[in-house]
Amino acid sequence: MITETLRSFDDTPIHFTVEGDGPLDILLCDGIGCDGYIWRYLRPHLRSRGRVIHPHIRGHGKSGVPTDLTVVGIPDIATDFRAVLDRLESKRVVVMGHSMGVQVALELWNQDRARVAGIVLMCGSYGHPASTFRDGRSMRYLLPFLRAGARAGGETLRRIWRVATPTRMSALVAQLTELHPDFLRPHDLELYLAHLAEMDPQVFFEMLGGAEAHSASPYLTQIDVPTLIIAGEHDRFTPAWLSAEMSRRVPTAEFLCVRDGTHASPVEQPTEINLRVERFLDGHFPPTTGATQSS
Repeated sequence: MITETLRSFDDTPIHFTVEGDGPLDILLCDGIGCDGYIWRYLRPHLRSRGRVIHPHIRGHGKSGVPTDLTVVGIPDIATDFRAVLDRLESKRVVVMGHSMGVQVALELWNQDRARVAGIVLMCGSYGHPASTFRDGRSMRYLLPFLRAGARAGGETLRRIWRVATPTRMSALVAQLTELHPDFLRPHDLELYLAHLAEMDPQVFFEMLGGAEAHSASPYLTQIDVPTLIIAGEHDRFTPAWLSAEMSRRVPTAEFLCVRDGTHASPVEQPTEINLRVERFLDGHFPPTTGATQSS
């Protein structure tokens, strides 16, 4: 595995890893509060197909926190990831996104259409995610107060966040309110909560605000590369109907709704999703004629 860090447009350090070898580049775009746990069961299936590129989002994992906390929007993250692709001299790439990473993947296509050869979108919105959170609009109106509270909380809030987030009570609440207790492995939930606990809560809520301000709606109908959209039947963060709507608007879209799936479908029901992603890649990027790649 190659591990590297580069300085992005505003000097924020962006950490990334590269593993695997082959004709195809695959870029993984995490959701907010995540630095890779969602790809845990899919990554081994991708390594034999090409280079699997995984950047940590600014303010997440081993990437740095930007000096200016307003520079955490979807276009900023997409620009970071383009810098990673430039560093690796990637010519053609399949972009995979989960949750907020769906918006990042779509924005990457919009910014760099010549380079993005395919898109896989899992359990995420194409825009304004707080407005459809749990099929309601309460989060949309609550978000400004959460952002203001995070700014005012300072180091005291950060200490509370680090201690409270990974507790077993948090895990129980997560299972009862959103995730599927029969499918989700406790270790996978612990990984997510551990990653989330390491984040600065101000970065979390500012980034959520940036995601809420972004929408790929104006260009969905222009997408002309192979696209796979995966939804969870019982996803309450990004309702399945929203993913279905996106699949109708993207001319090239293929659609899968995972029965009993939630927002964490890739780690709850990995077999179904891994097989569908592999079929998508085999159909559009077979090893004998895979996307041309300079390495």
